[in-house]
Amino acid sequence: MSKKVADNVLARNKQAGHLYFIEDRYEAGIELVGTEVKSIRAGQANLKDAYCDISNGEIFIFNMHVSPYEQGNRNNVDPTRKRKLLMHKQEIRRLEQVKTTEGYTIIPLKLYLVKGRVKVEIAKCKGKKLWDKRETIKRREEDKRIRESLRY
Repeated sequence: MSKKVADNVLARNKQAGHLYFIEDRYEAGIELVGTEVKSIRAGQANLKDAYCDISNGEIFIFNMHVSPYEQGNRNNVDPTRKRKLLMHKQEIRRLEQVKTTEGYTIIPLKLYLVKGRVKVEIAKCKGKKLWDKRETIKRREEDKRIRESLRY
């Protein structure tokens, strides 16, 4: 499945790996309007400030920006409206425990296509502190130096 996902990625949350420790990943469907699907397929989605929240046993994604479709006229909807995610109840219950744990949040990582349908990869994440971010950058630079020295 990972080969299919890599080819069909429509949008990524590039800052998620920098700002959070990513622990568990889940796949969810997303409830969209027709013009939103066309806009997402055109690459007009942004997950930068998006997050997920659970209420009444349902999970929603907030602040995901989908630009209005150019030919959509009156069928376009609000670009940052909340959108319902489609998951199994036991997965939602598991994620509901994350909501009560301090320091954890649910973040969308990427939008991709599976058999013509838009899917969202969401993850249980813990926020990084400033020193964690510095440590990650330091480790990445050391690995890069080692790879370059081995190449020559």
